[in-house]
Amino acid sequence: MGNAYEVNNTANEGKVEEKLQSLSEEKKNEVLSSFESFKNYLADKVAKGESLGMNEEQLAKTAQKVADYLADHEEARNREEKLLQELWKAGNEEEQHKLAHMLVKMVQ
Repeated sequence: MGNAYEVNNTANEGKVEEKLQSLSEEKKNEVLSSFESFKNYLADKVAKGESLGMNEEQLAKTAQKVADYLADHEEARNREEKLLQELWKAGNEEEQHKLAHMLVKMVQ
């Protein structure tokens, strides 16, 4: 049986997926239009997570969920996003998790 952290983490993952799916096409285009706007969006979400008391591991798990969604559902719209997508798809779960940590650190 899972502990409270695992149950809470699963609930958070569902919320992340739901939030991503509910973004309008216009908002997705705005966020993904350039690498700078993607980084700004991610930085805003990381800052919100920190203000809610999320630690680095929780932030990285959330970033990993976002990256999984983007890799599966969105086309890269610039060279930087294409590189991130290729790295994401080439990596195993552990490598993806490390890349998620690096993305969080990049925007902090």
